[in-house]
Amino acid sequence: MAEATADVRAALPPALAAALEGYEDHLRTQRTVSEHTVRGYVTDAVGLLDHLVRRGGSQVHDLDLATLRSWLAQGRTKGHSRATTARHAASARSFTAWARAAGLAPEDVGLRLVSPKGRRTLPDVLAPDQARAVVESAAGAEEPVGLRDAVVLELLYASGIRVGELVGLDVDDVDRGRRLLRVLGKGSKERSVPYGVPAERALDAWLTRGRPALATPHSGPALLLGLRGRRLDAREVRRTVHAATAGTPGAPELGPHGLRHSAATHVLEGGADLRSVQELLGHASLATTQIYTHVTVERLRAVHAQAHPRA
Repeated sequence: MAEATADVRAALPPALAAALEGYEDHLRTQRTVSEHTVRGYVTDAVGLLDHLVRRGGSQVHDLDLATLRSWLAQGRTKGHSRATTARHAASARSFTAWARAAGLAPEDVGLRLVSPKGRRTLPDVLAPDQARAVVESAAGAEEPVGLRDAVVLELLYASGIRVGELVGLDVDDVDRGRRLLRVLGKGSKERSVPYGVPAERALDAWLTRGRPALATPHSGPALLLGLRGRRLDAREVRRTVHAATAGTPGAPELGPHGLRHSAATHVLEGGADLRSVQELLGHASLATTQIYTHVTVERLRAVHAQAHPRA
Protein backbone atom coordinates (compact mmCIF):
# COMPACT_ATOMS: atom_id res chain seq x y z
CA MET A 1 0.00 0.00 0.00
CA ALA A 2 2.76 2.48 0.91
CA GLU A 3 4.72 1.63 -2.25
CA ALA A 4 1.62 2.04 -4.43
CA THR A 5 0.89 5.43 -2.85
CA ALA A 6 4.50 6.52 -3.45
CA ASP A 7 4.24 5.51 -7.13
CA VAL A 8 0.99 7.43 -7.58
CA ARG A 9 2.48 10.44 -5.84
CA ALA A 10 5.57 10.39 -8.05
CA ALA A 11 3.35 10.43 -11.15
CA LEU A 12 1.42 13.58 -10.16
CA PRO A 13 1.88 16.69 -12.35
CA PRO A 14 4.46 19.15 -10.96
CA ALA A 15 1.92 21.68 -9.67
CA LEU A 16 -0.06 19.04 -7.76
CA ALA A 17 3.13 17.41 -6.44
CA ALA A 18 4.32 20.79 -5.12
CA ALA A 19 0.93 21.44 -3.53
CA LEU A 20 0.99 18.04 -1.84
CA GLU A 21 4.45 18.75 -0.45
CA GLY A 22 3.24 22.07 0.94
CA TYR A 23 0.19 20.41 2.49
CA GLU A 24 2.32 17.72 4.13
CA ASP A 25 4.67 20.37 5.53
CA HIS A 26 1.64 22.24 6.89
CA LEU A 27 0.38 19.13 8.65
CA ARG A 28 3.77 18.44 10.23
CA THR A 29 4.59 21.98 11.33
CA GLN A 30 1.31 23.83 11.83
CA ARG A 31 -1.06 21.12 13.05
CA THR A 32 -0.57 19.25 16.33
CA VAL A 33 -1.45 15.84 14.89
CA SER A 34 0.32 12.51 15.19
CA GLU A 35 2.62 11.06 12.53
CA HIS A 36 -0.02 8.38 11.91
CA THR A 37 -2.61 11.10 11.20
CA VAL A 38 -0.21 12.93 8.88
CA ARG A 39 0.35 9.73 6.87
CA GLY A 40 -3.39 9.10 6.66
CA TYR A 41 -4.23 12.63 5.48
CA VAL A 42 -1.41 12.64 2.92
CA THR A 43 -2.39 9.21 1.58
CA ASP A 44 -5.98 10.39 1.15
CA ALA A 45 -4.79 13.59 -0.55
CA VAL A 46 -2.68 11.53 -2.98
CA GLY A 47 -5.76 9.49 -3.89
CA LEU A 48 -7.87 12.62 -4.35
CA LEU A 49 -5.30 14.36 -6.56
CA ASP A 50 -4.79 11.21 -8.61
CA HIS A 51 -8.55 11.15 -9.17
CA LEU A 52 -8.40 14.80 -10.22
CA VAL A 53 -5.71 13.99 -12.79
CA ARG A 54 -7.78 11.14 -14.19
CA ARG A 55 -10.60 13.64 -14.69
CA GLY A 56 -8.31 15.93 -16.64
CA GLY A 57 -7.14 18.31 -13.90
CA SER A 58 -3.56 19.45 -13.42
CA GLN A 59 -3.85 22.35 -10.94
CA VAL A 60 -5.31 22.55 -7.44
CA HIS A 61 -7.85 25.15 -8.62
CA ASP A 62 -9.25 22.47 -10.97
CA LEU A 63 -10.59 20.67 -7.91
CA ASP A 64 -14.35 21.22 -7.74
CA LEU A 65 -17.28 19.80 -5.83
CA ALA A 66 -18.10 17.31 -8.60
CA THR A 67 -14.58 15.87 -8.38
CA LEU A 68 -14.81 15.52 -4.61
CA ARG A 69 -18.16 13.76 -4.88
CA SER A 70 -17.04 11.41 -7.64
CA TRP A 71 -13.92 10.50 -5.62
CA LEU A 72 -16.07 9.51 -2.65
CA ALA A 73 -18.51 7.66 -4.92
CA GLN A 74 -15.62 5.73 -6.47
CA GLY A 75 -14.59 4.59 -3.01
CA ARG A 76 -18.10 3.38 -2.28
CA THR A 77 -18.10 1.27 -5.46
CA LYS A 78 -14.86 -0.32 -4.19
CA GLY A 79 -16.64 -1.35 -1.00
CA HIS A 80 -15.54 1.41 1.36
CA SER A 81 -17.59 1.53 4.54
CA ARG A 82 -19.56 4.57 5.68
CA ALA A 83 -16.83 5.24 8.25
CA THR A 84 -14.09 5.15 5.60
CA THR A 85 -16.11 7.42 3.30
CA ALA A 86 -16.63 9.86 6.16
CA ARG A 87 -12.90 9.83 6.88
CA HIS A 88 -12.06 10.47 3.24
CA ALA A 89 -14.49 13.38 3.19
CA ALA A 90 -12.83 14.85 6.29
CA SER A 91 -9.43 14.47 4.61
CA ALA A 92 -10.71 16.20 1.47
CA ARG A 93 -12.09 19.10 3.51
CA SER A 94 -8.77 19.42 5.31
CA PHE A 95 -6.92 19.65 1.98
CA THR A 96 -9.32 22.12 0.35
CA ALA A 97 -9.28 24.38 3.43
CA TRP A 98 -5.48 24.43 3.31
CA ALA A 99 -5.48 25.06 -0.47
CA ARG A 100 -7.77 28.07 -0.04
CA ALA A 101 -5.66 29.46 2.82
CA ALA A 102 -2.47 28.91 0.79
CA GLY A 103 -3.89 30.84 -2.16
CA LEU A 104 -3.96 27.83 -4.48
CA ALA A 105 -7.74 27.85 -4.92
CA PRO A 106 -10.24 30.72 -5.20
CA GLU A 107 -12.66 29.08 -2.77
CA ASP A 108 -12.89 26.21 -0.32
CA VAL A 109 -15.04 23.77 -2.29
CA GLY A 110 -14.89 21.26 0.57
CA LEU A 111 -17.25 23.41 2.61
CA ARG A 112 -20.10 22.21 0.41
CA LEU A 113 -19.16 18.54 0.62
CA VAL A 114 -21.64 16.44 2.57
CA SER A 115 -20.63 12.97 3.66
CA PRO A 116 -22.34 10.15 5.56
CA LYS A 117 -21.65 9.92 9.23
CA GLY A 118 -19.78 6.76 10.09
CA ARG A 119 -21.77 4.37 12.21
CA ARG A 120 -20.04 3.68 15.50
CA THR A 121 -19.62 -0.03 15.89
CA LEU A 122 -19.04 -1.57 19.27
CA PRO A 123 -15.39 -2.59 19.63
CA ASP A 124 -14.45 -6.16 20.50
CA VAL A 125 -13.31 -6.42 24.09
CA LEU A 126 -11.78 -9.15 26.19
CA ALA A 127 -13.57 -10.66 29.15
CA PRO A 128 -11.67 -10.00 32.41
CA ASP A 129 -10.35 -13.56 32.59
CA GLN A 130 -9.26 -13.38 28.95
CA ALA A 131 -7.49 -10.09 29.60
CA ARG A 132 -5.67 -11.66 32.51
CA ALA A 133 -4.57 -14.59 30.35
CA VAL A 134 -3.39 -12.25 27.58
CA VAL A 135 -1.29 -9.97 29.80
CA GLU A 136 0.16 -12.93 31.67
CA SER A 137 1.04 -14.84 28.47
CA ALA A 138 4.59 -13.48 28.58
CA ALA A 139 4.97 -13.77 32.36
CA GLY A 140 7.96 -15.75 33.54
CA ALA A 141 10.10 -14.90 30.52
CA GLU A 142 13.77 -14.33 31.26
CA GLU A 143 15.21 -13.29 27.88
CA PRO A 144 15.18 -9.53 27.13
CA VAL A 145 12.52 -9.66 24.38
CA GLY A 146 10.20 -11.71 26.57
CA LEU A 147 10.64 -9.26 29.46
CA ARG A 148 9.87 -6.40 27.08
CA ASP A 149 6.76 -8.10 25.69
CA ALA A 150 5.55 -8.70 29.24
CA VAL A 151 5.82 -5.02 30.13
CA VAL A 152 4.20 -4.02 26.81
CA LEU A 153 1.13 -6.14 27.52
CA GLU A 154 0.92 -5.14 31.18
CA LEU A 155 1.22 -1.40 30.51
CA LEU A 156 -1.23 -1.32 27.61
CA TYR A 157 -3.93 -3.04 29.63
CA ALA A 158 -3.10 -1.43 32.97
CA SER A 159 -3.15 2.12 31.67
CA GLY A 160 -5.31 2.03 28.53
CA ILE A 161 -2.82 4.21 26.66
CA ARG A 162 -2.53 4.26 22.86
CA VAL A 163 0.25 2.33 21.13
CA GLY A 164 1.87 5.57 19.95
CA GLU A 165 1.84 6.87 23.51
CA LEU A 166 3.41 3.65 24.76
CA VAL A 167 6.35 3.60 22.34
CA GLY A 168 6.87 7.33 22.93
CA LEU A 169 7.53 6.84 26.65
CA ASP A 170 10.98 7.66 28.00
CA VAL A 171 12.46 6.16 31.16
CA ASP A 172 11.94 9.46 33.00
CA ASP A 173 8.24 9.41 32.10
CA VAL A 174 7.70 6.62 34.63
CA ASP A 175 7.12 7.68 38.25
CA ARG A 176 7.61 4.33 39.90
CA GLY A 177 7.11 5.66 43.40
CA ARG A 178 3.56 6.76 42.61
CA ARG A 179 3.05 4.26 39.74
CA LEU A 180 2.24 6.97 37.19
CA LEU A 181 3.06 7.39 33.50
CA ARG A 182 3.57 10.84 32.01
CA VAL A 183 1.94 10.45 28.61
CA LEU A 184 2.02 12.80 25.63
CA GLY A 185 -1.28 12.25 23.84
CA LYS A 186 -3.06 13.62 20.79
CA GLY A 187 -2.61 17.32 20.20
CA SER A 188 0.58 17.19 22.32
CA LYS A 189 -1.56 17.15 25.46
CA GLU A 190 0.17 15.71 28.50
CA ARG A 191 -1.61 13.65 31.12
CA SER A 192 -0.69 11.37 34.03
CA VAL A 193 -1.98 7.80 33.90
CA PRO A 194 -1.79 5.32 36.80
CA TYR A 195 -0.78 1.68 36.48
CA GLY A 196 -1.00 -1.22 38.92
CA VAL A 197 1.26 -3.54 40.87
CA PRO A 198 1.56 -6.31 38.22
CA ALA A 199 2.69 -3.73 35.66
CA GLU A 200 5.22 -2.38 38.17
CA ARG A 201 6.66 -5.87 38.63
CA ALA A 202 6.98 -6.26 34.86
CA LEU A 203 8.60 -2.81 34.63
CA ASP A 204 11.10 -3.66 37.33
CA ALA A 205 12.12 -6.88 35.56
CA TRP A 206 12.47 -5.04 32.24
CA LEU A 207 14.49 -2.15 33.63
CA THR A 208 16.82 -4.30 35.69
CA ARG A 209 17.33 -7.32 33.41
CA GLY A 210 15.82 -6.63 29.99
CA ARG A 211 16.56 -3.08 28.89
CA PRO A 212 20.27 -3.12 29.90
CA ALA A 213 20.79 -6.18 27.69
CA LEU A 214 19.35 -4.44 24.60
CA ALA A 215 20.55 -0.87 25.23
CA THR A 216 23.16 0.67 22.91
CA PRO A 217 24.63 4.18 22.60
CA HIS A 218 21.74 4.90 20.19
CA SER A 219 19.00 3.97 22.66
CA GLY A 220 18.67 7.41 24.18
CA PRO A 221 16.01 7.78 26.88
CA ALA A 222 13.47 5.41 25.26
CA LEU A 223 11.74 3.18 27.78
CA LEU A 224 11.05 0.32 25.36
CA LEU A 225 13.68 -0.93 22.92
CA GLY A 226 13.76 -3.11 19.84
CA LEU A 227 16.30 -5.80 19.07
CA ARG A 228 18.78 -3.26 17.69
CA GLY A 229 18.58 -1.10 20.77
CA ARG A 230 16.53 1.72 19.25
CA ARG A 231 13.10 2.89 20.36
CA LEU A 232 10.53 0.12 19.93
CA ASP A 233 8.44 0.38 16.76
CA ALA A 234 4.64 0.43 17.04
CA ARG A 235 4.41 -2.37 14.47
CA GLU A 236 6.30 -4.70 16.79
CA VAL A 237 3.90 -3.84 19.60
CA ARG A 238 0.96 -4.71 17.34
CA ARG A 239 2.55 -8.06 16.47
CA THR A 240 3.08 -8.80 20.16
CA VAL A 241 -0.52 -8.05 21.10
CA HIS A 242 -2.00 -9.93 18.14
CA ALA A 243 0.08 -12.98 19.00
CA ALA A 244 -0.94 -12.85 22.67
CA THR A 245 -4.66 -12.55 21.95
CA ALA A 246 -4.56 -15.15 19.16
CA GLY A 247 -2.94 -17.58 21.59
CA THR A 248 -5.63 -17.10 24.27
CA PRO A 249 -8.47 -19.65 23.93
CA GLY A 250 -11.86 -18.03 23.28
CA ALA A 251 -10.47 -14.51 23.04
CA PRO A 252 -11.00 -12.31 19.96
CA GLU A 253 -7.77 -11.51 18.15
CA LEU A 254 -7.10 -7.88 18.98
CA GLY A 255 -4.40 -5.29 18.57
CA PRO A 256 -3.22 -2.67 21.08
CA HIS A 257 -6.41 -0.63 20.65
CA GLY A 258 -8.38 -3.71 21.67
CA LEU A 259 -6.51 -3.76 24.99
CA ARG A 260 -7.34 -0.06 25.37
CA HIS A 261 -11.03 -0.78 24.71
CA SER A 262 -10.93 -3.67 27.18
CA ALA A 263 -9.27 -1.60 29.90
CA ALA A 264 -11.84 1.19 29.55
CA THR A 265 -14.75 -1.26 29.60
CA HIS A 266 -13.48 -3.10 32.66
CA VAL A 267 -12.83 0.13 34.56
CA LEU A 268 -16.39 1.28 33.84
CA GLU A 269 -17.80 -2.09 34.84
CA GLY A 270 -15.83 -1.80 38.07
CA GLY A 271 -17.74 1.36 38.99
CA ALA A 272 -15.64 4.23 37.60
CA ASP A 273 -17.52 7.29 36.38
CA LEU A 274 -17.40 8.29 32.72
CA ARG A 275 -15.51 11.54 33.39
CA SER A 276 -12.67 9.63 35.07
CA VAL A 277 -12.45 7.21 32.17
CA GLN A 278 -12.31 10.17 29.78
CA GLU A 279 -9.35 11.54 31.71
CA LEU A 280 -7.67 8.13 31.78
CA LEU A 281 -7.98 7.66 28.02
CA GLY A 282 -7.12 11.24 27.10
CA HIS A 283 -10.30 11.85 25.11
CA ALA A 284 -10.89 15.48 24.22
CA SER A 285 -14.66 14.97 24.26
CA LEU A 286 -16.82 13.01 26.67
CA ALA A 287 -18.89 11.92 23.66
CA THR A 288 -15.95 9.80 22.48
CA THR A 289 -15.84 8.01 25.83
CA GLN A 290 -19.56 7.30 25.84
CA ILE A 291 -19.17 4.42 23.39
CA TYR A 292 -17.90 2.37 26.31
CA THR A 293 -21.22 2.75 28.12
CA HIS A 294 -22.82 1.06 25.10
CA VAL A 295 -20.26 -1.74 25.31
CA THR A 296 -21.04 -2.40 28.95
CA VAL A 297 -24.81 -2.27 28.34
CA GLU A 298 -24.51 -4.79 25.50
CA ARG A 299 -22.46 -7.11 27.69
CA LEU A 300 -25.03 -6.74 30.47
CA ARG A 301 -27.78 -7.69 28.03
CA ALA A 302 -25.82 -10.75 26.91
CA VAL A 303 -25.26 -11.89 30.50
CA HIS A 304 -28.93 -11.28 31.33
CA ALA A 305 -30.11 -13.25 28.31
CA GLN A 306 -27.87 -16.16 29.23
CA ALA A 307 -28.43 -16.22 32.99
CA HIS A 308 -31.94 -14.94 33.76
CA PRO A 309 -34.59 -17.70 33.87
CA ARG A 310 -37.19 -15.42 32.26
CA ALA A 311 -34.92 -13.66 29.78
